[in-house]
Amino acid sequence: MDLGLEGKTVLVMAASRGLGFAIAQAFAREGARVVICGRREEALSLARDRIVRETHNPDVSHVVADVTRAADIEKLFQTAESQFGGVDVLVNNVGGPPLGAFSEVGDDDWQQAFESVLLSAIRSIRLALPHMRQQQWGRIVNVASSSVRQPVDRLILSNTMRAALAGLAKSLATELGPDNILVNTLGPGRIATERVQEIDRAAADRSGISVDAVRRAVEGQIPLGRYGQPDEFAAMAVFLGSAANGYVTGQTILVDGGMVKCL
Repeated sequence: MDLGLEGKTVLVMAASRGLGFAIAQAFAREGARVVICGRREEALSLARDRIVRETHNPDVSHVVADVTRAADIEKLFQTAESQFGGVDVLVNNVGGPPLGAFSEVGDDDWQQAFESVLLSAIRSIRLALPHMRQQQWGRIVNVASSSVRQPVDRLILSNTMRAALAGLAKSLATELGPDNILVNTLGPGRIATERVQEIDRAAADRSGISVDAVRRAVEGQIPLGRYGQPDEFAAMAVFLGSAANGYVTGQTILVDGGMVKCL
């Protein structure tokens, strides 16, 4: 299938590792021009070099940016536009907020989670829209969590902010549809990333069992019987962000191996 990504500029947030890295790499494999961002120059530079080396696509750039800072996001878009033109595909992705139950998080935690997960996406979308509207084409993919359908214990911050992100995407799909700008939300389930390892370790510490035991118990709840791989998640992100996707918008799609049972 021709995904129509040759020559498209894709901006992937928080892409030095984990799901963001896998998504950026997958877009680069399809011939897109890719810009990645993250907070640490060394990790970001290594990620960029690895993507170029493994995909043989030289059109990959990196920009150090903290997505909780408006000035950094503006600099990120300015760099993407000066190097490759306006952003055609925007992938909003950030690391998860700290773990904790409602009684364990305070106002500062809530504010930080809001700025990181939700406000960063709002600011990024705002900056991406002028170019997308001008060319009457754009794709926005928001990476959330399976918790938008089924909350995860002790992830109150993520549960709340990811659900808000899905609501934002649903609303924007209506507003932006006439401009041929499609907006969707992707919810990863148990994908084998550093974030999931952190969640499993926390569960093991609370329960007094091994991390392997936690993983086996979770895998027993997944119809496919295993954790997903980042590249499996990235494949869906690339489709939603491509020209091959011409009619899917306003949707929240889970990539979870069937783990979440609700409709």
